[in-house]
Amino acid sequence: MTTPDYWGARTVRVEGGIRARSTRGAIGESWWSKRFLAVLESFALGTRLTRGRNYARAGQVLSLDIAPGTVRASVQGSRPRPYEVTITLAVFPDPAWAAIEQALAAEALGAAKLLAGELPPHVEDVCLAAGAPLFPARLADLAMRCSCPDQAVPCKHLAATFYLLAERFDADPFDILLWRGRARDALLTALRTIRAGSHFEALAEDEPEPSTAEMPSPIGTAGALANLPEPDVEIERFWLSPVPLTDPVPSHATERDLLLRQLPPPPPELGGAEALRRLRRWYRPRS
Repeated sequence: MTTPDYWGARTVRVEGGIRARSTRGAIGESWWSKRFLAVLESFALGTRLTRGRNYARAGQVLSLDIAPGTVRASVQGSRPRPYEVTITLAVFPDPAWAAIEQALAAEALGAAKLLAGELPPHVEDVCLAAGAPLFPARLADLAMRCSCPDQAVPCKHLAATFYLLAERFDADPFDILLWRGRARDALLTALRTIRAGSHFEALAEDEPEPSTAEMPSPIGTAGALANLPEPDVEIERFWLSPVPLTDPVPSHATERDLLLRQLPPPPPELGGAEALRRLRRWYRPRS
């Protein structure tokens, strides 16, 4: 009779598996991965999480793939054939994503962080306001399946997948949004489009130029200026500082074209992406 792996059988060690970067202590570095694991660990799953963390650090997870709504992994246990793991989470409906994109695009700093590859902390609040929580709030929000004989859910194979998933979120926060149904390119394209449209709408709403009847007479203006008293200043010293200036404190150095990389491409009538490429050359330091 074969002893099932959850009853103490020896785990088949593998080479070339996905090994957690963390070797001890907590797993997860960024706020979003810590937030994700905090939700998981709040379910009080006991030693299964500890054993799953050991599996993740031992490299027992052979593959890990993230797609909209579904995470799939292959985990080697004590049997010759690896176990197949699936974790599903509902994707956001299109109206929710539309509201999220509008809110993110309206806030310049948050949009800039996303365009630079960073997940701003307020994105969780934005999702909540759209009626679409970014992280699962209950164990029932996740549909989990493993092909192992262990009846516990989650088993250690699922737990190992969760920990490596958190480290994947550390490396690329857009994987969280992909799991909820929006790929990086689609989200960033939507943000650029919304921000570009808002810019041109603001230009169109500017006040019209005043009519000729409303403009002051040049002769009257010149006469009024001629009657002003002479200024009581030394013109030669007007642009000089009254006290000696110290050298400025060095600021944090960054790449010169950072701003250009955060801005959306200009519209076609202003040159499009080619104009942005030409501008970037002027920001680069000369050798």
